[in-house]
Amino acid sequence: MKTRLACPCGTTITGTDEDDLVEKTQSHLSEAHPGREYDRDSILFMAT
Repeated sequence: MKTRLACPCGTTITGTDEDDLVEKTQSHLSEAHPGREYDRDSILFMAT
C-alpha cells in the first residue's frame, strides 16, 4: 500500500491509506498548484 508522495515543490504528503493519500494529494494540487490535476492512478504511480 502506498501512503506517501513527495511533491516536486518540497511538500511531503502522507495518507493513512491510498484513498486518503489521493484525496490529500488532490487537495494539495488544487491549493498549491492550480491547474495541475492528476487522477488516482497517476498519483499512486508517483507515490511510495
